[in-house]
Amino acid sequence: MARRREKRSSATESSERRHNRRDVSKPRDGEPESDRRLITIFVVFFIVIPAVSMAVYKVKFADRVVIETEPSIRQKGIIKTDIHFQEILTEHSKASENSSARHYDYPVLAYITPWNSKGYDMAKIYNSKFTHLSPVWYDLKSQGSGLVLEGRHNADKGWIQELRSRGNAMILPRVVLEAVPEELLKKKKLRAKAINLIVTECKEMEYDGIVLESWSRWAGYGVLHDPNMRKMALQFVKHLGDALHEQHMQFMYVIGPPRSEKLQMYDFGPEDLQFLKDSVDGFSLMTYDFSNAQNPGPNAPLKWIDLTLKLLLGSSNNVDSSLARKVLLGINFYGNDFAISGGGGGAIIGRDYLALLQKHKPTLHWDKESGEHIIMYRDDKNIKHAVFYPTLMSILLRLENARLWGIGISIWEIGQGLDYFFDLLHDRETSHPKM
Repeated sequence: MARRREKRSSATESSERRHNRRDVSKPRDGEPESDRRLITIFVVFFIVIPAVSMAVYKVKFADRVVIETEPSIRQKGIIKTDIHFQEILTEHSKASENSSARHYDYPVLAYITPWNSKGYDMAKIYNSKFTHLSPVWYDLKSQGSGLVLEGRHNADKGWIQELRSRGNAMILPRVVLEAVPEELLKKKKLRAKAINLIVTECKEMEYDGIVLESWSRWAGYGVLHDPNMRKMALQFVKHLGDALHEQHMQFMYVIGPPRSEKLQMYDFGPEDLQFLKDSVDGFSLMTYDFSNAQNPGPNAPLKWIDLTLKLLLGSSNNVDSSLARKVLLGINFYGNDFAISGGGGGAIIGRDYLALLQKHKPTLHWDKESGEHIIMYRDDKNIKHAVFYPTLMSILLRLENARLWGIGISIWEIGQGLDYFFDLLHDRETSHPKM
């Protein structure tokens, strides 16, 4: 009833305004016609038109005005190579309040792991910065002479519902194919069973598709050295993608980077990319973990990333843009803490890295060759450590590299990073970083 009264009131007011305008337009006694025209022109050009223009501008560019009044992460002057540890401690939690903006035009896939619950919160807060979210939930395993899909107990329908109420990112849980490949790939009925299990789970749980990880497992089993088994492996991936597409679902496939300048039989290469391009919506490229405890060093050197992309896509100056868009450059939100003397070490996530900065107050050194920062410290046993953990500058350089190639990005994983990393996914001023 209130709405109806408001409409009648508006109509009455409108009628009164029209009536008043008609009264104004009537000639006044003794008022020259030329003066009346000048007054009308003045009102139209200097009062009415500016007012209308301002109203249109506010409606059309409201969000843009808010963004411009907020200092961007570039304007803060903290994306640089000579960063001080205190700047990280002070700024890392000051992510932009504008969590809905996403100005990165290519696909952005983010992984979330059950063992790092912060990622679930980050996915809700920054949902609109991503096109795809992949919770790490499922494993497809051999069970006797059959198969079983484990992981539904990890699925959180309430979390998914909240994600969908906050943004448009698609939910594609990760499925790791741990079934014995010799059995799975050689038996047609078993392959069909695997595909049916995955598609049925997606339908029952109302997912938007899946991310499949299998290539590295197959390589580890040695089956990709056999040309016939390798062909069957590719056929399986293609059939799974086609089956998901028939149900209007998306399919992402995880691929590993080559470890040498020349592709090996077990490497995923450009011919494989071409073969699967119509059945796969995105290739999540694991361009991280370049180093390990036995061979300490940077997480993902820029030269190595470029070499990997050249092997897959050719030259960045002559790349198939429709195919490149399906490649998602892996960006790590975790780092590595290596013990220099005696070996050892492993992954380090954001909260542990901040604790190291707070305790040791180290100097951050910029490694220009790899495009990463490094800190050195000695632990309580006087053992020297080298820590490679991402910074705003190192992430920015990789985002810019992805833009240059026209490819998307995949983040492993968002619960392991610092809050202000997410600002880089929408900052309009992230081009041409200063070295």
